[in-house]
Amino acid sequence: MAPSSEAVRLARRLRGLRESDESGLTQRDLANALSDDARVAVATISSWESLSNPKLPPAERLRSYALFFCTDRSHEGSTPHLVPERDLTPPERERFEKLHHELVGLRDAVRNQSGGAGSGGGGSYTWDFESGPITIICPEAVPIVNPETGREFSHPLADERHPNYTRMFRYADLDALMELWGHIRASNPELQIVHRLPSEVMADDMSSHVIVLGGIGLNHVTKRLLKTLRELPVSQFEVADLKTGEIFKASDAGKEFRPQWEETGDGPELVEDVALITRVRNPFNHSRTLTICNGIHSRGVLGAVRTLTDVRVRERNEAFLSSHFPEGSFALLLRVPVVNGEAISPDLEIEENRLYEWSPADKAAAK
Repeated sequence: MAPSSEAVRLARRLRGLRESDESGLTQRDLANALSDDARVAVATISSWESLSNPKLPPAERLRSYALFFCTDRSHEGSTPHLVPERDLTPPERERFEKLHHELVGLRDAVRNQSGGAGSGGGGSYTWDFESGPITIICPEAVPIVNPETGREFSHPLADERHPNYTRMFRYADLDALMELWGHIRASNPELQIVHRLPSEVMADDMSSHVIVLGGIGLNHVTKRLLKTLRELPVSQFEVADLKTGEIFKASDAGKEFRPQWEETGDGPELVEDVALITRVRNPFNHSRTLTICNGIHSRGVLGAVRTLTDVRVRERNEAFLSSHFPEGSFALLLRVPVVNGEAISPDLEIEENRLYEWSPADKAAAK
């Protein structure tokens, strides 16, 4: 799909700002200058300036652009740098506000033209990251006993001693992992992306962009993060009448959310799961994000992922998120219908699919 004229106009303006600089500013120079708060890759600058496939810069980066190009002092010396906003002179502040207003207006025009999608080319905004690394933490499958060794593994081939050892047999929620892994790799070809089991997570992983798959029963990282995010009014817990997963509760709504079953000749059949998708600032590194894709069962986890990967609904869903949660932080509990064992990707424009919605703005408004 060709980029919109609005996206090209913004990309051309950003490129023009850099190329008009008398110091011969390169993309690397600009990337280093804008990395004062959080690292910006040269490839990211290039993607923002691309006239054939421009990516939409985050709003906070346009503020940095305006701050950098409003003053010649940013370009003085051997190393370009950002001048603190508090140190701007009155003429510089006037130029800053004028340029920032212009760039934000160009960005808004891109979003309005594309229905709120994050990229001028119609790409997925939630899964576009301007820097890495990106760590996907996936639950480990329920272990069984290998009759040959007596050791517990999720599958005989998950035993490292087996000659046909296959590491992926250790993973649960594989459908969700494969769906998400392929999508993020395609959207962020220049970035480092890794997937870990909860037992393999290292301290540095938690300072990256973190994506956590699966519920508290198989992923103890999910359990810890739901407790760490104290502002998030959604919890997950075991109940005696459901042995196959853990239900959700929204404390501020005083309501529980459970899967739906239908009796058949072969016993109860799952016909509707519940998904949780949450995007907030990483509590361990505020320059990165934390995303949780969770469910009561595996279909719910897959439904959470496919909300923003399924080509049939993702652009409308991205538009919904952009419109309803402009700050980029949110939590949604979603209805995930299951037909013939397959999860149907939730369409956020259908009100019945949205069981519960939350954003940090809700908490601020309540004060």
